[in-house]
Amino acid sequence: MWYGVSSIFVRFLNYGLTPLLTGVLVTSGYGEMSKVYAAIPFLNVIFTYGLETAFFRYSQKEQFPGQVYDNLIISILFSTAFLGGAMIAFKNPIAHLLRVEKHPEYITWVAWIIMLDTLSTLPFAKLRLDNRPIKYAFIRVAGILVNIGLLVIFYYVCPKLQKQGTMSPLLLIYSSDKESQVGYVFIANLAMSALTFFLLIKEFFQFKWKFNWPLWRDIIIYSLPITIAGFGGMINETFDRIMLSWWAPVTTEKAADVLVGIYSANYKLSILITLFIQAFRLGAEPFFFKQAQGENPQRVYARVMKFFVLTICFMFLFVALYLEIWKHFVTNPEMWVGLKVVPILLFANMFLGIYYNLAIWYKLSNNTMSGAYITLIGAGITLIINYLFIPHYGMMACAWATCICYSSMMVISFIWGQRVYPVPYPWKKLLAYMAIVLIFFWIHQGIISLTQSKVVYFTTATLLLGAFGAFVVRVEKKEFRRYPILLKVPILGKLLA
Repeated sequence: MWYGVSSIFVRFLNYGLTPLLTGVLVTSGYGEMSKVYAAIPFLNVIFTYGLETAFFRYSQKEQFPGQVYDNLIISILFSTAFLGGAMIAFKNPIAHLLRVEKHPEYITWVAWIIMLDTLSTLPFAKLRLDNRPIKYAFIRVAGILVNIGLLVIFYYVCPKLQKQGTMSPLLLIYSSDKESQVGYVFIANLAMSALTFFLLIKEFFQFKWKFNWPLWRDIIIYSLPITIAGFGGMINETFDRIMLSWWAPVTTEKAADVLVGIYSANYKLSILITLFIQAFRLGAEPFFFKQAQGENPQRVYARVMKFFVLTICFMFLFVALYLEIWKHFVTNPEMWVGLKVVPILLFANMFLGIYYNLAIWYKLSNNTMSGAYITLIGAGITLIINYLFIPHYGMMACAWATCICYSSMMVISFIWGQRVYPVPYPWKKLLAYMAIVLIFFWIHQGIISLTQSKVVYFTTATLLLGAFGAFVVRVEKKEFRRYPILLKVPILGKLLA
């Protein structure tokens, strides 16, 4: 649980950079930054090649005491040096591919960020496996605070010092040119990655220079499908920004960067669902593997799924119904023209979260290639829809491609998984919950289209959110009564009585 809580907090701090960056960067600059950051997850998948999941899986086996960590650290150490060196050597072609030809130094900085983050992956996993949440949380929070602190210095302190004519060493690395200020984002990130790795040095070097080739081969065979699935997953999650920059229905590269910036900023408004899903993945994976060794784990997985879906349904309504408030999270009003993609992306992330829950069947059965196939099907859907429709519909094509992709993956995984590893998911009830929140959203949209009154907007939103909450409590009354603490909540206690 603590890993999930710390993850939510750190991710929230990280996403808190969005108001800062959308306020100081020009829209095209924000788009340029987003393109580069869209490429980082692809590279992270290649650099880590599924070893984090493999570490949790193989560390549970008693016949490999200590050998798993030794093998994986040695493997990732050499592969990171090779891949990072290749990135730096080919920085110009990569910059051309991402359409940041004027700034190949971005690629060098990103290479170092990815190398340091990759070397930190297994030490972080070791902290989770050893159940050391305090150190884990401290390192995560310290890193993001350094990142935020440097960005505040670059974008607020330095301009103030320059305006006042104050002599400061900080001004030696500061440029007031708006077009070049994107680089400070990568510099701050690099400092965060360096500090994180430094704080994990003790854990990193807890390995012996002993290499078990048969064990490594088995781990790679297990991890390869995860890597393929991860690569396909990144196509689904981030590649749409790059495709939008390639095929946007505009005439100039700068105009394309503006569209990418608008889309990327509004994508962040799915923050609550995204944060919860990421935190869930962090805590659920080791939990699921441990539960698999107990009696009737399928019932546990089914209950986890139900509460997960209920949570993300509430999150959908909380964001979608109060979008008039959440839009101020993006501090540049020029970017608000992209708010129409937010509800679509929120629902897309709901499908993604359910898919992550369902994916346990192929991980437990060592059938990880199945997960790769499903993700590649999703990637194909993403690529085809974006290729066909971005030139005509721009960012809306990206949003719908994401939604259709994740819903398809969810359905395929459910049908396939029930044949291989049946779990008694209450799928009819869960689909009903999702349909209800969608209907409530449409009702709200229909009402506010008739009036510009903010009172009507927020009153209707609150009534609909409360109505869904009351409906859930009524339907799940027996389930909630199992938790006495809920009976002490004033309104909830009356509903459960």
